[in-house]
Amino acid sequence: MPEHTRPSMGVMHLNRREPRFRLSRIQPAADVGFFIKHYWIVSWDLTGEEPHTQAVIPNPCANLVVEKGSAFIYGAAKHVYEKQLQGSGCAFGIKFRPGGLYPFIKQPVTALHDRPMDVRAVLGIDGTAAESLILSRDSAEDMAAEAERLIRPMLPEEDQTVAWLNQVIDHIQADKSLTRVEDICMHFDVNMRTLQRLFSQYVGLTPKWVIKLYRLQHAAEVMDQGGSLNLLQLAHELGYHDQSHFIRDFKAAVGVTPASYMAME
Repeated sequence: MPEHTRPSMGVMHLNRREPRFRLSRIQPAADVGFFIKHYWIVSWDLTGEEPHTQAVIPNPCANLVVEKGSAFIYGAAKHVYEKQLQGSGCAFGIKFRPGGLYPFIKQPVTALHDRPMDVRAVLGIDGTAAESLILSRDSAEDMAAEAERLIRPMLPEEDQTVAWLNQVIDHIQADKSLTRVEDICMHFDVNMRTLQRLFSQYVGLTPKWVIKLYRLQHAAEVMDQGGSLNLLQLAHELGYHDQSHFIRDFKAAVGVTPASYMAME
């Protein structure tokens, strides 16, 4: 997909700024794809340049990240997070489908909010070995192939709750005007308490927060397209009754107001 049209999936200003890094996304094989959304590889070379801070608006996915000197599994974040890129380097990641990590670790994903987890539960080896095996490969495709070779013997049985939760989250993502958890319960004929329990256990976020994250991620992507933008109209399209509420939510999740976001280079 051409660089200027690819979906950012929360990577702020991915399609606007002069690229400071290269981002590749590689799809998994079908059996692994039940649990994993894609592999991602970020590489950069800022030798002789100022460090670059890249921000990402979170989504309801856990990630396994392997980089030099570090390899951990991280739960879904609630707020925008930043990574400083300097010198040259590479990071390899596995983005799980919403709920896709739970069958590997068999504990509520909310437990990862305060501390990352060792990669052994997914890769079957420790972080040092994962770094050596994956990052030593010459290409993004080879890194993904090596990770998949490690994952396949560790695959748990397919948990149909994961498939159902992805249907729910796909619905949330598709309906930009969706604002109430009650509407999800009605659409999927599920009890509110059951829905909240499953989101806490499998996803690590509340349904209400997932609704908000996707609306704000969509708003940021619209802003990244540039050109004239009516914030009041955008707020209404996203189901906000007033612009001030939209601005407050955007700043709470992204860290800046919509106007400041659009002014960023």
